[in-house]
Amino acid sequence: MCGIVAYVGSKPVAPVLIEGLKRLEYRGYDSAGVAVAPGPDQGVVVGRSVGRVSVLESLVDKDPDRYEGCLGIAHTRWATHGAVTEHNAHPHTGRTRCGHTVALVHNGIIENYATLRKYLESKGHDFYSETDTEVLCKLIAELYDGDLEAAAQKALQEVTGAYALAVICDREPHTLVAARKGSPLIIGIADNAYVVASDQSAIVAHTTQVIHLNDYQVARLCAGPLDKHKDPPAPWAVDFRTTTLENEIVSQEITELEMDLQQIELAGYEHYMLKEIMEQPEAIRTCLRGRIDQREGRVVLGGLNGLARDLVRAKRFIMTGQGTAYHAGIIGEYLMEDVAKVPARAAYASEFRYRNPIIEDGSVIVAISQSGETADTLAALHEAKERGALALGAVNVVGSTISRETDAGVYLRVGPEIGVASTKAFLGQVAVLTLMALYVGKRKYLSTTDAASYLAEFARVPDHIAKIVEHSDQIRDCVKQVVDRNNWLFLGRGYNYPVALEGALKLKELSYIHAEGMPAAEMKHGPIALIDEGMPVVFVATQGSQYDKVISNIEEVKARGGRILAVATEGDSHITRYCEDGFVFFVPHVPEPLQPLLTVVPLQLLAYHAAVIRGHDVDKPRNLAKSVTVE
Repeated sequence: MCGIVAYVGSKPVAPVLIEGLKRLEYRGYDSAGVAVAPGPDQGVVVGRSVGRVSVLESLVDKDPDRYEGCLGIAHTRWATHGAVTEHNAHPHTGRTRCGHTVALVHNGIIENYATLRKYLESKGHDFYSETDTEVLCKLIAELYDGDLEAAAQKALQEVTGAYALAVICDREPHTLVAARKGSPLIIGIADNAYVVASDQSAIVAHTTQVIHLNDYQVARLCAGPLDKHKDPPAPWAVDFRTTTLENEIVSQEITELEMDLQQIELAGYEHYMLKEIMEQPEAIRTCLRGRIDQREGRVVLGGLNGLARDLVRAKRFIMTGQGTAYHAGIIGEYLMEDVAKVPARAAYASEFRYRNPIIEDGSVIVAISQSGETADTLAALHEAKERGALALGAVNVVGSTISRETDAGVYLRVGPEIGVASTKAFLGQVAVLTLMALYVGKRKYLSTTDAASYLAEFARVPDHIAKIVEHSDQIRDCVKQVVDRNNWLFLGRGYNYPVALEGALKLKELSYIHAEGMPAAEMKHGPIALIDEGMPVVFVATQGSQYDKVISNIEEVKARGGRILAVATEGDSHITRYCEDGFVFFVPHVPEPLQPLLTVVPLQLLAYHAAVIRGHDVDKPRNLAKSVTVE
């Protein structure tokens, strides 16, 4: 759950590394570091600091000559092994038996690090950190015999766990070695250079030509002068190869990044999260474009071509994900059973693989993930596939691991999401799951007329969202009056129960307010004891099949002094009698299966404004990382 960027090429390396770290900071941000190899046998220069990348940048700027060179690695950390200290920050270094320095950055967890550390201590290696990464670095150094690629291959054969790594050695000042297993790593092919990163956002400024490393693959990347003794050292030669851990050559496909630099800039917004909330109308338009045929009442999902018969015959759908993706999965469960009439359930990915799950013939697992790299979701996917399930993916990042390891899938197509707390990706996940349910339902039970009606309403959703976000100021003014309270409830029924879960999660993530989301009926079975005078209780209370029941729950809270905030359907004057002026956030009327696409938006804005008012870093909330790539 960290960020890696590495470079070998013809440009000064330090600016490339710092720029890359800034773009990766949303993946982890408690400490950062760089390591640069200035030239043959000149050692490795390391700079590390606790805090944001800006602290490291100041450190490098104080002595720029020290960090000169064209080969380097860098890392921004989200602590797993060891506290947040400079000693535990990456890169880590090790000394080879012939006196050279190896430096390494690493994402993932080395599970057998304790055993390896004892072995390396017996070989005379000293350790200065609490991390598993230092163990891996010193293991490569111990095995180094003049060939960095070979040393990495040998070391990784001894490792149990997950890793994405980049490693350099001062004896090979034009060589960068990278490898992965279970944690993402991308190689960008630029002019006279290679850029390695754990996320495409650190590469897109340099190139759109990339290679996605697969598990158990090692890449050797070389860029340097043809005549190493010539001054200036030109022309440059570049060369790469990828191998297995056993040194077998692997051919790689070069693909095009579906991202441009403009998409990951703030574009005048104060925060990425606000930008991404406001982008949601266009994001959903893009998600739906070319996928709905209103005239024929038909959903067009090219990613599922060839599987229509299998999906129609499916006996059960399992939606799996973590956090926000899990909430989308609950909505997907409701959609499959309501719209497609197929049994479905949502499961936490982190629990799924350890439950000895029953996977019957005709089971379909849908892995839901913004990044496509979530470790728990990948593990659940592997478990279900091994037991015979058909595997589908609903991910945002093209070329991500889940997208490559599923049998088929549907991309969200909502554009890059930089804010750690997911907003437009959640809407994209719900939209894609809705499309899947309609795709299956149309082939089973839905008439062309009913399907066309759903799709006509679906096509209007982006315009409805655009109308909702216009009320951001009203939501901010409401939040100002209750943001001092540290305990909140979020309640909803039916399709809006998972929306309540998502609203509570957003408030927790961003404002550090304790919040619980639950079915509105569950409140009476214990949590009603929490309600006291002035406690904020958020109801998702749109008009639908359970509206009267939700109103009864509102009355119960009101009678105990709770302060009601409500998401309600436009034109509902009845609900205003329970709320103070400005405490009702109205959304347009749509059929119940489409309501989550609208009702979650006011709750996103509520959480955003609460965090800003309380003075928190909205885009980088404490202790969180964007892509959770370790279990």
